[in-house]
Amino acid sequence: MSLFRLDASIREEGSHSRAIADIVEGAWRENHPDAQITRRSVGINPLPSTLWAQAVTASFVAEDDRSPEQRDAAAVAASLGDELLEADALLFAIPLYNFGVSQHFKAWVDVVLTDKRLTTPDGPALAGRPAVLVVVRGGAYGAGTPREGWDHATGWYRRILEDVWELDLKVVEKEFTLVGVNPALDEFKDLAASMSRDAEALALEQGRHLATVSTH
Repeated sequence: MSLFRLDASIREEGSHSRAIADIVEGAWRENHPDAQITRRSVGINPLPSTLWAQAVTASFVAEDDRSPEQRDAAAVAASLGDELLEADALLFAIPLYNFGVSQHFKAWVDVVLTDKRLTTPDGPALAGRPAVLVVVRGGAYGAGTPREGWDHATGWYRRILEDVWELDLKVVEKEFTLVGVNPALDEFKDLAASMSRDAEALALEQGRHLATVSTH
């Protein structure tokens, strides 16, 4: 049993998405104390912005005719694909920045999608693979809140992970992480604490579930 973990936070210390993902990973680790964990921190170590263009153009050129940049990009794409294909379980931790999709996560997805091994005649190579998506937001975006509909990221993540790759996906969401940081949100202190406890409990539950399911 092996786990692939991706973090998109630009922080290490004080990262709420990492903290929730740590709970998921810890619960998974309880059942697999000696198993391999492959880590990729795209927020701290982002892929080059030019990588996707080189990787996607390489996919339309015969290998012998590729430029050195295209060969390098195709090799990176293959290594990223290996990390996914070799994992029994997957964990993604992504904070919401400025209401939109993480540029670092999207850059990673774009490059991975150039690896043709992920799509087979029988469907996505990752279909049915168990996965957990951790999403963290500084504010609150639920139904009836002033910013309902402002989260333009989570839906896209689910489209890629659930619909394109057909992962068996569970989602853990935590909101109001800016309470205690932004004084304008002080009145929501009790609510934020309750939401935090709920997210941590769900992370523990989903981590334990992730540890018990595998597709290969």
